[in-house]
Amino acid sequence: MIVRIMGEGQWTLADSHVVELSKLDDELLTEMEGGDVEGFRRTLRALLDAVRRLGEPLPDDALEPSELILPAPDASLEEVREMLSDDGLIPG
Repeated sequence: MIVRIMGEGQWTLADSHVVELSKLDDELLTEMEGGDVEGFRRTLRALLDAVRRLGEPLPDDALEPSELILPAPDASLEEVREMLSDDGLIPG
């Protein structure tokens, strides 16, 4: 799976990592619904860190279709809310 972090680049991740990312996505959704800005910041950082830790970065000159697009690390709660589907940032 190819994941894009807006403003940073793309990473290739094994499909097996979707479970870990989905747990963080569920937590992020709960914090957003509750208006927990501090929790939102912490969990967004953890989600993006997990992508960076678990994935292999694609070269800067590579432009592959992304299966998942995540917000930039400095995205606001409102900006992320606009990106959400009913399932959160990560479908499924």
